[in-house]
Amino acid sequence: MPTQEKADVIKELEETIKRSNATLYTDYRGLTVAEVTDLRKKLRVVDAEYHIVKNTLFKRAAQGKLPLEELEPHLMGPTAIGFAKGDAVAATKALLDFMKDHKEMTLKAGVMDGKIFNAAQVTAISKLPPKEVLISQMLGSLNGPITGLVGTLNGIISNFVFTLQAVADKKAAA
Repeated sequence: MPTQEKADVIKELEETIKRSNATLYTDYRGLTVAEVTDLRKKLRVVDAEYHIVKNTLFKRAAQGKLPLEELEPHLMGPTAIGFAKGDAVAATKALLDFMKDHKEMTLKAGVMDGKIFNAAQVTAISKLPPKEVLISQMLGSLNGPITGLVGTLNGIISNFVFTLQAVADKKAAA
């Protein structure tokens, strides 16, 4: 039977998992408390959190919410998890940017939309443009043909009006 303190930690982790769009699993060995605090500040800017967790407590909290059987190999040794509450790509970029300056830290895996990704796949995801940019690019590509159609129709109507005006001017001159 877990102690009340452990039960509270499990409950807090369950709530954090529910609010998260993605989870990023790292090995934080070699980081100082000041560096972890700095990382937490950087992740807070992109609406993400960073928690150092006990693997057994996290497994209990994630039961039924994450693909634990696939995550099991990544939950060995010291584990810290980034929880992306907002844009998962922005949180991933912030975490990987921090890792460039702190080589001792390693990325183990990530879970997005219930699918597990290895470190290389998470790195590839971090290179995607932000969600807002992707949406604007898609809307721009959808808007392009419509704009062309409107321009063509406007040109046809303008030519028709100019033709009518030329006929009217010719009749008035005659």
